[in-house]
Amino acid sequence: MAGNSDLNSAKSAKKDEFYTQLTDIEKELRHYRQHFQGKTVLCNCDDPFESNFFKYFVLNFNRLGLKKVIATCYTGSPIANQQLSLFDILSDKEENKEKPYKAVVTTVYDKTGDGSIDMLDVAELFKSGENTLTELEGDGDFRSPECLKLMDEADIVVTNPPFSLFREYVATLVEHNKKFIIIGNINAVTYKEFFPLIMNNKVWIGPSVHSGDRAFYVPDDYPLSAAGCGIDEVTGRKYIRVKGIRWFTNLDIKQRHEEMILVKKYSPELNQKYDNYDAINVDSTADIPCDYAGVMGVPITFLDKYCPDQFEIVGITKTWFNAAIKIYGTQTQVDKNGKKSLVSKLNDGPALKITELPKDKTYYEVDGEKYTQAYARVLIRNKHPEAGKD
Repeated sequence: MAGNSDLNSAKSAKKDEFYTQLTDIEKELRHYRQHFQGKTVLCNCDDPFESNFFKYFVLNFNRLGLKKVIATCYTGSPIANQQLSLFDILSDKEENKEKPYKAVVTTVYDKTGDGSIDMLDVAELFKSGENTLTELEGDGDFRSPECLKLMDEADIVVTNPPFSLFREYVATLVEHNKKFIIIGNINAVTYKEFFPLIMNNKVWIGPSVHSGDRAFYVPDDYPLSAAGCGIDEVTGRKYIRVKGIRWFTNLDIKQRHEEMILVKKYSPELNQKYDNYDAINVDSTADIPCDYAGVMGVPITFLDKYCPDQFEIVGITKTWFNAAIKIYGTQTQVDKNGKKSLVSKLNDGPALKITELPKDKTYYEVDGEKYTQAYARVLIRNKHPEAGKD
């Protein structure tokens, strides 16, 4: 399984070109059908003929009632020409090799006359000029002026941006006031550039992926020795399994307004108050007390079930958010093996004071007091708590 360390390795090596499988795209996008009628969709982070996003939209072009689909690739796309070669359509194969292209689709029908619509029909429609495939002036980077112009033309952007550029990609979408459906990692919620969008209900999590991992195809030069990497027995292509994947969107969906059923009651013993935040700790979303009116710290996976009609997000337990009511000085970290080291990490997260030393778990010593640290917590408040404690 590929965890956060694998994602970090991918980022540092720039090997984060992960290609989404068609089944995962279909499971998510079925929730947005009402948003696509008469719209122009842009897929700007994959080769048009390799991207399953492009494939999904052209094969469902008529069913979704789309106006136009635009897709762009970039110079040196690592999986170019593995499914359907651009060069079968272009006249000069050598001259056009590895150059970035823009594909624009405005009509899809059974061009080959075989009784069904598939990617061969799409290719024939390009050859006939009914849809257009043209070379880009630049390198196809989503930040280039010509690609930004295409973004301005689109109504909705749908793609899997490179993980290493996630912050910048989202910032570009926001700057251009775009509606979007994109894939990222749940840990993006803790980014200081991204969390305010979540907190202010400008971005939320899509409905189809809430746990587990997902398999993504990767380029042929991706190291097979990497954690989670394997070879698909059917297609023969390399893939990597990645944990913590989520869809992020700013298109409204009905699942977003389904309130959680809360059954637990507030308990001072189970819901200990943080030492450095004015909030109580809740270890699991299922354990959110129904009768607590104050601020609660919940796991970031709470956002999978977050309903803005039921809860208010007020912060996050990260140093950069400046919500802490206490800052610790010199800290001694004692790991599960008893090894001691001086650290400052207790300030970057919620701290719980303890009276008994934990078994097989890291703890911290500060001025004679002992603490454990919980994972990052989203700080929330119930808008309509049942009568109970504050």
